[in-house]
Amino acid sequence: MTMRLILSGLVLLLGAASATAVPPGEETEHVVEAGETLYGIANRAGISNSAIIKANDLDPPYVIRIGQTLTIPRDGRPASRTIAARSPAPATTSPSNLPEMHVVAPGETLGGIAARAKVPRVLIAEANRLKPPYTIKVGQKLLLPRTRRHTVEKGDTGFNLSYRYAVPWENIAIANGMEPDAALPIGKELLIPTVLKAPAPVASTTASQADTARFTWPLTGSIRRAYRARADGNYHDGIDIEASEGAAVRATAAGTVTFADKEKNQFGNLVVIDHGNGWHSAYGSLGRVTVKKGDQARQGERVGLVGDTSVTKRTELHFELRRNGQPVDPVSELPETE
Repeated sequence: MTMRLILSGLVLLLGAASATAVPPGEETEHVVEAGETLYGIANRAGISNSAIIKANDLDPPYVIRIGQTLTIPRDGRPASRTIAARSPAPATTSPSNLPEMHVVAPGETLGGIAARAKVPRVLIAEANRLKPPYTIKVGQKLLLPRTRRHTVEKGDTGFNLSYRYAVPWENIAIANGMEPDAALPIGKELLIPTVLKAPAPVASTTASQADTARFTWPLTGSIRRAYRARADGNYHDGIDIEASEGAAVRATAAGTVTFADKEKNQFGNLVVIDHGNGWHSAYGSLGRVTVKKGDQARQGERVGLVGDTSVTKRTELHFELRRNGQPVDPVSELPETE
C-alpha cells in the first residue's frame, strides 16, 4: 500500500516510490526512526546534540518521537526539502511471536525440533527449564518460543535493546550465541526472544498484589514534568520529580535489580527493577547508585541518590513504570498525595 506524507507542500511517496536518500553527513533534515536517540542522530550527522536541540527548539528532557522531522543545522545553510523515505519498524509483538506447544513424537530430538521450528535450541531448553543434556521424552509438551528480529544500528546498546523489547539483555545475548559484554556490530541481525513467563517475584510480593496499586512514591517532591502518552505526540514516558541533590530514592515496590549503572544516552545513572508479573520501574538521573544488578530490593529500600546525570542536567529523579514493556503513567499507580 502506498502512503502519502505531506510536509510543507512536499509530497513523499512511501512504498512504491521514494525520495533519494541523503547521506547522514549531508542531511539537513532527518525523520526519526524507531529506536533512534538524539545522541545517535547527532553522532551520525557529525554535529553536537546541542546544535539539534537549538535548531528544533526542543524542551528538556529532549525526547524525540518516531516520524518527527528534525532540522539538522549545517553552517547556517537553509534546510533542504528532500527527506529520505523511511519505514520505521516499531517494537511490537504479533501473533506469530506468541509461543506454540509441541508434543514430542517418537524419534524426535531437541535439536531436530529446534531446527524445524527455526528457534535456537537453547531458547527451547530455557523456556521449558530443561537441564543438560536436555533429554526429552515421547509425549512431553514443549513450549516453542517465537522470536522477533532486530538489525543493529549505530548507537544501539544492550541496555537500549533490553529496555525497548522488555527482554533481559542476557536472554538476547544467549539467543544469539554472544557474550553479554560483546560488541554489537552494526548491521547484525539479532533474534529477540519472547519472554514466556515473568520472573518470580520476591517473597514479599504476590501476583495478586502486582495487579493492584501497590507501588509507593520513590521520594517526596514536586512533579516538574508529568507523564504524556505517546499518542499525544511530544510524549514523556515517566515523571520528573524535583528534589535536593543527595536525597534518597527508594524502590517503589519489592523486586530484582536488573540494571544499576550509567546509561550514557539519556538517563545518566540508572536503576531498573523487575517487580514480576510484567512490571518494571526505572529511576534515572541519579547522582549515585546504591544497589547492584541482581540485588533483591525491598519496597522502600534506598536504590540511589538524587543527582543531575541525565540529559536534562537538572537535580531531579526521572521515574518510570512499565508493564510488559509499555510505559504507564506512574501517578495512576501511586497513592494519592495531599
